[in-house]
Amino acid sequence: LCRPDLKDNKCKVDLDATVIAPSGKTSIERFAPAKDPKIDCFFVYPTVSLDPGWQSDFVPDKMEWDDIKLQFARFGSACRTFAPMYRQTTLTALRVASGGKPPAGERPPANFGGYNDVVDAWNYYLQHENKGRGVVLIGHSQGAGVIARLAAAEIDGKPIQKQFISALVLGAPVLVPPGKDVGGTFKTIPLCHAEDQLGCVINYSSFRDSNPPPPDSRFGRGRGELRAACTNPADLKSGRGAPDGYFLTKGFLNGSGGATQPDWTTPPTKIDTPFVKVPGLITTECVSKGDFTWLEMHVNADLKGPRTHELAGEIIRPTGPDWSWGLHLIDVDHSMGDLVRIVRTEGAAYARAH
Repeated sequence: LCRPDLKDNKCKVDLDATVIAPSGKTSIERFAPAKDPKIDCFFVYPTVSLDPGWQSDFVPDKMEWDDIKLQFARFGSACRTFAPMYRQTTLTALRVASGGKPPAGERPPANFGGYNDVVDAWNYYLQHENKGRGVVLIGHSQGAGVIARLAAAEIDGKPIQKQFISALVLGAPVLVPPGKDVGGTFKTIPLCHAEDQLGCVINYSSFRDSNPPPPDSRFGRGRGELRAACTNPADLKSGRGAPDGYFLTKGFLNGSGGATQPDWTTPPTKIDTPFVKVPGLITTECVSKGDFTWLEMHVNADLKGPRTHELAGEIIRPTGPDWSWGLHLIDVDHSMGDLVRIVRTEGAAYARAH
């Protein structure tokens, strides 16, 4: 999907954003790719495939392309971008658990496709593309699970760890002992607490403050004596901050079943860019309660102002919002600017250290 020498590089897309101030005034932020980035980013995308089987094929389509634009291409302002295709578990298969029709045929064996495809892509990247450069691993949802497994098996405690800058494991669990930064999912890779920290992991799952993780939550739950991690990209030190988000001007990824976003302003403003920024609209904070740890999002609504006082993000079922997923659909969107800034800062720190 993305590689610097690809003619049809899906990371080379329109990423301009309309910035909407609290007053309703708008301005345009133009995207500028890095001219000669010294580090690399390796991305594994989330569950997006609408292919009819249990696993997707190797033929990319609009679903993969749209996700690259939403969740990864913007990192091109900080690093060279690499994003392989892989035979992932499809949305078709995922929906069986919520009453969907099972795909035809038998499930593929556990060692077929999926994670193993990504390991193959990673090894190819190291052999043919890396050439001693520092690298950031990035993934969301299913992709984040793959990235966490890859980092644990192929990087943690291995020689390549000296080139490992960080992992952004978003919307999938990283487990740590209570009060510790390492010792659960990873043996020697700690949580990130500073933007120039190297060799660490950023991890969170998002929920609205009015709807914290329910007992059947898919995210944020500890396991045994281990707790789910939470590192807030808006402020890695304190865990509380105002994130720098980039949201799709219209809707969510096709097929994701997300709630409808109200107009960004009242009266509606014509917006021609694919992305919108609403600085100051939300605040995020790491919260731990009971068995769960999560990144809590609060909307700073100004009911008298012209800018929206709502931010959609829940998955909608025929029976209503599915609170067990939290704000999974916008895990990356709400902190995209922070994540890119952190990778850029880490890149500078890596250059100083090497």
